[in-house]
Amino acid sequence: MTESMHEDQPELGEGPTRGGLQTSIVESVQVVEFLLGREHFAIDLFDVREVVEYTTITKLPNTPSYIKGIIDLRGEITTIIDLKQQMNIPEETEVQEEDCRVIVLDDRITKSKIGIMVDDVSSVSTFSLAQVDRTAIAETSADTHILGIIKKQTRIKERDITELIIWIDIRHLLETINHTV
Repeated sequence: MTESMHEDQPELGEGPTRGGLQTSIVESVQVVEFLLGREHFAIDLFDVREVVEYTTITKLPNTPSYIKGIIDLRGEITTIIDLKQQMNIPEETEVQEEDCRVIVLDDRITKSKIGIMVDDVSSVSTFSLAQVDRTAIAETSADTHILGIIKKQTRIKERDITELIIWIDIRHLLETINHTV
């Protein structure tokens, strides 16, 4: 099963001018939400080409442990990165590799065919920028892979719950991977 994330992406740019000042049209963010272990993560929707089900991965010799291997995705060799391994997320859940999903990244940002293996993809969501907390990251972490914490309001058993979703900068994460390989 393949889910295409986007076909014609709108160009992000400047909005109308008000009093000589240009205002940004970006008031919200669209993300793909996914699970790594017990934690919820998200990456920008426009960095994603598609989500595919797990397929057999061919392991490559002499590669870093976070390089899971390669797959043949419709005739294109695609490198698979184990995001849990790369981000040092412990294996707390018993997710079988065959139940994992691969988020294939847009090759306009990666310059090659790259997919990231995640435990599950939960949804594509739109959040207001007011729901993103960037101050907690600045205070607690020097990790520049994290753009912010998205506060998602959900209702479970007639109680309002705030889920925290870690919004990561997949572009920056890939840059650091390329420098260490």
